[in-house]
Amino acid sequence: MTFKTAAVALAIGTSWLAFGAAAQTVGISMPTQSSARWIDDGNNMVRQFQEAGYETTLQYAEDDIPNQLAQVENMISQGVDVLVIAAIDGTTLSNALANAAASDIPVIAYDRLIRDTPDVDYYATFDNFSVGVAQATSLVAGLEERFPDVQPWNVELFGGSPDDNNAYFFYDGAMSILQPLIDEGRIAIPSGQMGMDTVGTLRWDGSAAQARMDNLLSANYTQATVHGVLSPYDGLSIGILSSLKGVGYGSGDQTMPIVTGQDAEVQSVKSIRAGEQYSTVFKDTRELARVTVGMVDAMLKGTEPEVNDTETYDNGVKVVPSFLLEPVGVDESNWEQVLIDSGYYTAEQLQ
Repeated sequence: MTFKTAAVALAIGTSWLAFGAAAQTVGISMPTQSSARWIDDGNNMVRQFQEAGYETTLQYAEDDIPNQLAQVENMISQGVDVLVIAAIDGTTLSNALANAAASDIPVIAYDRLIRDTPDVDYYATFDNFSVGVAQATSLVAGLEERFPDVQPWNVELFGGSPDDNNAYFFYDGAMSILQPLIDEGRIAIPSGQMGMDTVGTLRWDGSAAQARMDNLLSANYTQATVHGVLSPYDGLSIGILSSLKGVGYGSGDQTMPIVTGQDAEVQSVKSIRAGEQYSTVFKDTRELARVTVGMVDAMLKGTEPEVNDTETYDNGVKVVPSFLLEPVGVDESNWEQVLIDSGYYTAEQLQ
């Protein structure tokens, strides 16, 4: 073999090896960048997938359903090897996922269940019923601590977005704690507004929560005091707190009501430190990303992903095999240990 033909052969061989070693691509579809937690989710997944040797395509749909559909369809046409989707509306993706299935692209539902389709393979999330239990347990503990001599406690209920399957688990988990106390007369709901069809907050919109709290206060609390608010998400909590502070709660002799939350967003952790929001629920997105990367890695290598729940999450067509992580309640007593000592935030971020 001449030097020239050897060089050509080497080049062809090297090219073939490079092609054979081309990294597989994970398409990641996130709902919005308006919530800090989804930014963290996206960043954590990109970092961990890349560390595992995968390429990534990350897109945010900014809570626009047609935009998310177009982004997912585009990822399918580009030939991604797997899709990880946190759906804006879990009922709108059936046609897109049928196209993914036709192209042999597996799908993982990320934190939000994708409904009404057989074409979702696995679900990575937290124990969402337990999130609601933690919120309500913290609410009751705060009421006992801050208003020990009051019975019944006046409480108002907020739910998450009705198009997010998780919102129902959060609400049901919370009501498993609160309903017995309502039945016993220890908690009153002066507005009478209960049930997700009444208390849900579309798209988890904090301004909508603030407007509803304004209306609740003007209609039910001109001669009464609100003692607690069940809020399922920090972005709603901030709006609810703004409404409460707007009529004087937290100043003078008006004690701040107990307000819960979820996601341990920076603004809410600062609010907890300032004695306004009472608690939140921390869901470590690093761990959720780790589980998701593990699922993808197993599927693309032809093995079975690890799951720990095969009964809970029926999407209307099938029970989706799931891995559930445990949430952690956070309040003034443990925010530093949970959020800073774990390396999730720096002390400077929460100043």
